[in-house]
Amino acid sequence: MNGKDAWNTYDEADLSKLEQLAAAYKEFLNQGKTERECVTFVVREAEKEGFTDLARAIRENRKLKAGDRVYYSNMGKSLFLAVLGERPMEEGLKIIGAHIDSPRLDLKQNPLYEEAGLAYLDTHYYGGIKKYQWVALPLALHGTVAKRNGSVITVSIGEKEEEPVFGVTDLLPHIAQNQMMKKANVVIEGEELDLLIGSRPVRDCDEDETEAEASEALEADEKRKSRKKNPVRAAILDILKEKYGIDEEDLMTAELEAVPAGQAREYGLDKSMVMAYGQDDRVCAYPAFRALSGMRTPDRTCVCLLVDKEEIGSVGATGMQSRFFENAAAELMDRCGQYSELALRRCLSHSRFLSADVSSAFDPAFAAEFDKNNTAFLGKGIAFNKYSGSRGKAGANDANAEYLAAVMSAFDDGGVTYQAAEYGKVDHGGGGTISYILAEYGMESVDCGVPVLSMHAPWEVVSKADLYETLKAYTAFYQKA
Repeated sequence: MNGKDAWNTYDEADLSKLEQLAAAYKEFLNQGKTERECVTFVVREAEKEGFTDLARAIRENRKLKAGDRVYYSNMGKSLFLAVLGERPMEEGLKIIGAHIDSPRLDLKQNPLYEEAGLAYLDTHYYGGIKKYQWVALPLALHGTVAKRNGSVITVSIGEKEEEPVFGVTDLLPHIAQNQMMKKANVVIEGEELDLLIGSRPVRDCDEDETEAEASEALEADEKRKSRKKNPVRAAILDILKEKYGIDEEDLMTAELEAVPAGQAREYGLDKSMVMAYGQDDRVCAYPAFRALSGMRTPDRTCVCLLVDKEEIGSVGATGMQSRFFENAAAELMDRCGQYSELALRRCLSHSRFLSADVSSAFDPAFAAEFDKNNTAFLGKGIAFNKYSGSRGKAGANDANAEYLAAVMSAFDDGGVTYQAAEYGKVDHGGGGTISYILAEYGMESVDCGVPVLSMHAPWEVVSKADLYETLKAYTAFYQKA
């Protein structure tokens, strides 16, 4: 079942398409290191492909018809895209959904402090990480600062060669005896994942103080004391103000994320793989969007969902557990003159869903954790996970046999190389996806995505062949399932 190597099925034309896809995918990764950046990228690309804003159609009371292409952004962090089909939406949609958030270090609301002549940003890690993997790495800051006056500042520091990077320091091995005796999950504690961002103190303001400045200083004596007590912190605040227009109070409302600095790279002497940050789950999100953008006027309406917060349980207004998707579907039906509460319920229950999420790839270095007969391998195509979850399938969606057969039949018709997999051995762990959330509407649902090595590490690895097969698979699902 899992013995077919996708590479051996390609001719020169396939290899050319594969490399074009990989190059475009790497650019997506480079420009989309946060959920907001991913939405911005996809909206820009979607508009080139003829997609228009559903919110605008609603405002203009404009009707939609088969063949129309629309998108609907949710707070700039999740996205609903659709190509309208010929059949009434009451008969169901074809939906592919992926998440675009990834593990990272989020800045706390009061992040900036000074200790021993060094300035730090206090963080709270996001998602499931091995904390020790995030030390001694160059990190970049990405995010959004919303100011009290209503303006918004987009932040990206550390990706360009001339820009500084940041990082979490580690203890030198010469004096790390006690640290090395700790278990891996506490070698680095969560409260130790703070970013070192400066060491140069502000110049002593008293030396250059003019009479006017001295007068102003008397009115802000506490601020002067703070600057003298924490001169490196003060210098950092000056830089934030002068270069980026950010005040200290703005950090309380900001969404700033520390992510690995650097570009997606080809991996291996044969350049058969891609190494990059955030491939879980952007390696599924990108081909899902590309498969949808390749559709013209389908039989059934086709939808691509790119959602936030999956790594922390799909919670919040931008996660899959919100009613964003349901509301977007209702608005879409209304623009087509097809909405009623009953029609919406029928639409959702009659739909088919591919939960486009990654699977763990077999790693020979840790072979004892895998069941080789039921695991995914790099280069052998897209992987089905009939169920995920852990400890007796807890938290899983367990797909129906009939639905699996129908999806695999569509993949066969599309010439897709695919494999069946689980995360690892029974009782050795597990994971969850958004699959069960859509299944709550009564629709058919199954996980289906790219195998990943070093999942949730700062740098993850995938096969170009699996990326290519995933685009073929998602296209076949829209066209044939």
